[in-house]
Amino acid sequence: MRIGYARVSTLDQNVDLQLKALLASGCERIFSDLGHSGAQRLRPGLTEALEALQPGDTLVIWRLDRLGRSLSHLIDVVNDFGNRGVALYSVTEAIDTGSAGGLLIFHIMGALAEFERGLISERTRAGMAAAKLRGQNIGRPMKLGPGELEATLDGVTRGGLSLADAARRQGISRATLCRALRRRREMLAGNPAISPAGAHPIGL
Repeated sequence: MRIGYARVSTLDQNVDLQLKALLASGCERIFSDLGHSGAQRLRPGLTEALEALQPGDTLVIWRLDRLGRSLSHLIDVVNDFGNRGVALYSVTEAIDTGSAGGLLIFHIMGALAEFERGLISERTRAGMAAAKLRGQNIGRPMKLGPGELEATLDGVTRGGLSLADAARRQGISRATLCRALRRRREMLAGNPAISPAGAHPIGL
């Protein structure tokens, strides 16, 4: 038996196109989820469809992203189907895991996607390393400029403000202020050209 599954992310989207494609593919039963994101693994319509599948059945979807947004979810589903003797057929991609060729194509797509993620990660790390060599800061910009930090320090050491009060006056959290002070201290310690004479005697 062919069992169809359709999904739209918002209630104002139309599911008719998917339903027509599933009916044209010979689906005898169709389950759907309206207003459910593909990132949600637990969806009432999908749960019913999976429970209805019996060995030898095929779950038909209009497109792979109707079943799940993440590659890991799709692979988990296909592996579970293999253990249950169930196949997956995607109308748009023309992938049928019930055949050896279709299953091979599906796993090749998964391997290529994983390879692409690895390349992106490598390029990101290489870019960060190159930026560090050029002296560029990595990460979120500091919320306090040098002048603001010195004024805040002055309020703590000479004005008797607590770190929490000083942070509140700058509109930041105490943790953010502590990180800024720690970075300042590390910069002074790592650069002997900067005289510590004017440094405020505050420790964290």
